[in-house]
Amino acid sequence: MVRMSRRSVGIVLLISCCLIALLISDRNSALAQKRGRFYYERRGEVVWEVPTEQKVIALTFDDGPDPRYTPQILEILKKYHAKATFFVVGSRVEKFPEIAKREVKEGHELANHTYGHPTMTKISAESLREEIDKAEAVVTTVTGTKPSTFRPPGGVYNDTVVNTAKTAGYLVVMWSWNQDTRDWSNPGVDKIVDRVLSNVHNGGIVLFHDMGGDRSQTVSALEKIMPELVKKGYRFLTVSELLQIKHGSPLKITSR
Repeated sequence: MVRMSRRSVGIVLLISCCLIALLISDRNSALAQKRGRFYYERRGEVVWEVPTEQKVIALTFDDGPDPRYTPQILEILKKYHAKATFFVVGSRVEKFPEIAKREVKEGHELANHTYGHPTMTKISAESLREEIDKAEAVVTTVTGTKPSTFRPPGGVYNDTVVNTAKTAGYLVVMWSWNQDTRDWSNPGVDKIVDRVLSNVHNGGIVLFHDMGGDRSQTVSALEKIMPELVKKGYRFLTVSELLQIKHGSPLKITSR
C-alpha cells in the first residue's frame, strides 16, 4: 500500500511538472509573438531609422533588380548624386547580374532580401538560413561585395527571423513607419510623393520597390521627390553609412 502511494505521488508530481513546463512554454511563445518594434529596437537587433541631427536619409529599394525599372531609378539617383540601398533578391541577381554590378559600380549598396522571396509567416529557421546564405553567395560571387544587412520579405519580423539573421551575421533593417510609400499597390504618383515629402525626417529610411509589377509610378514619383529633398538640404546615404552615424564607427556583426 505504501509503495502504491509513493508511486502515485511520483506520477502526480511528474504530471504537474509537465503541465508547468507547458504553461511556461505557452507563455514564452505568447510573449515572443507580442514582441514588437521597441523590444527589438532596444536590443539593437532591428533598425527602423537612425536618430540624428544631421539632414540625412536612406533611400531603399526592394525586390530587384529589374531590367526595366532599376536602370531608370539608377539614372535618377545619378542625376542627384544620391546613393541608395537595394535589398536584392538572389535569384534576380542571378538573372540580371549586369544590373547588380552596375549598382555596386555606381556606389550603391546591395543588401540581402533572401534568394527566392519566400512567404515568411511560416518559414522555419533552417529554410530561412538557406535563403539568406544562398542570396549572400550569389551577390558576393556576382559583385564581389558581401551584404551586411538583411530585410525580410513582407517586413515580417519575429524571434525566428531576427535570430536567424543574427547568427548569419546580419542586422535586420526595416524602414521608417511613416516612410512606407506603398508603391507596390500603385496608389498614384502624387500619393507616393506626398507620403515621402510630408514625412521626411533626419535619419529616416524610405521604402520603395524597383520590382514586383508596374513600377512606373515609383519612377515618376522619384523624379518629383529627389529635387524637393535636395532643396530641403537632405543628403542621401546608404543604410550602412546611416548606421555608421548611429554607432560612431563602421558596423560590425560577429556571426556565431
